[in-house]
Order: sequence, then structure tokens, then C-alpha cells
Amino acid sequence: MSTQAAPATPDIEFLFDFGSPNAYLCHKVIPQMQARLQTRVVYVPVLLGGLFKLANNRSPMEAYGSIPTKLAYQRLEMQRFIRKHNLTAFKHNPHFPVNTLKIMRGALAAKRLGVFEHYVDVVYAAMWEQGLNMADDAVIADTLNAAGIDAAAIAALSQEADVKAELVANTEAAHARGAFGSPSFFVGNELYFGKDRLREVEEEFLAQRRG
Repeated sequence: MSTQAAPATPDIEFLFDFGSPNAYLCHKVIPQMQARLQTRVVYVPVLLGGLFKLANNRSPMEAYGSIPTKLAYQRLEMQRFIRKHNLTAFKHNPHFPVNTLKIMRGALAAKRLGVFEHYVDVVYAAMWEQGLNMADDAVIADTLNAAGIDAAAIAALSQEADVKAELVANTEAAHARGAFGSPSFFVGNELYFGKDRLREVEEEFLAQRRG
């Protein structure tokens, strides 16, 4: 009988910021991925603006602003993804780009309060289905309270030094591992960027699990 240990199941990490519409689209299809792979995807909050600065990166609107056909193709690919996965609730946020610092700190606060998954669902819906300005304190509070999340507790905990430091640390660690934007995925130490790499994420997970 072989004494060789079974291969360890690798982690799939999803580095996300609520400000990315493509990260929202990934979020909506991750449950299907989890069901197929019989695993859990680990959500890692990062601050996209901070990651852009560290990586000397820019948003597609800035980077390709002088290439209208490139921007048009990106919109086409987004619509194809939406149709493929029937994500009909998605709509462009009229306040885009939204400063997400408060809601990203809020995600870490929500994790400590045991409401992380619900918080993520609620905030993503507010951003990319309801088109709300989730940089506004009153809008954030109304949105969370309406969903049964204690907005005051989230806001208070978001101001704690260790919560702020954790978001910075997550963002710096993402950059150190080679990430430059969101949505990014790590399968073990393998980096994949963008919603168009989800199939490769699954393939890499299965390959690593087989060992």
C-alpha cells in the first residue's frame, strides 16, 4: 500500500474591489465555479486605486482612451459575458468611477462581524445593479441597514487602525505577488487576471488538485 500523501487542495483566491464591474461579473458566476469544483473561493479585499499606484497601472478608460476601437471591443466582450451567463441585472453605475475606500474597509469590518458574504452581495448589487453612489456615507448606511446589516457597527469598525492596516497589507501583498488589477485570481501561486480567464482558473485548480 502506498504511503504517499494525497495532493493538497489548492486555494483559489479572488482579489476584488467593488469598483470593478468585471469583478462584479466574476462574483456572480463564482457560485457555479464553486459547485463544479466542490471548493470555496477565498475572497480577498484589495484597494484597486492603491494597487494601480503600486503597479503603475491605469484603468482601461484612461489607458485606452485614445483607442476607441479597443474600448468598443471591451464593451463587446462584456456584453458577450453578460449574455452567456444571463446576468441581466447588471447595469452601468452612473457615478463610476466610485471611490471604494469606505466600502472596501467595510468588507473587512463585515468579515470580523460575521456578515462578510451578505455584505459582499449587498454592496455588489448596490454598485452594479442599483447604480448607487457607494462612496456616500448616507447611501452606504441606508443600503446596509435596509439589508439588515448594522451600518453603524460597520462604519465604526472600519475606522479601527487594524482594519485600515489590513486593507493596505492585502493590497501590498497582492502587488508583491504580481497582481496589477481586479479581478485577479490566484490558484496556489499561479496568477490569472480578468473574467476571461475563469476557465483557466478551473483548469489550474484541477491540475494542482490532481498533483
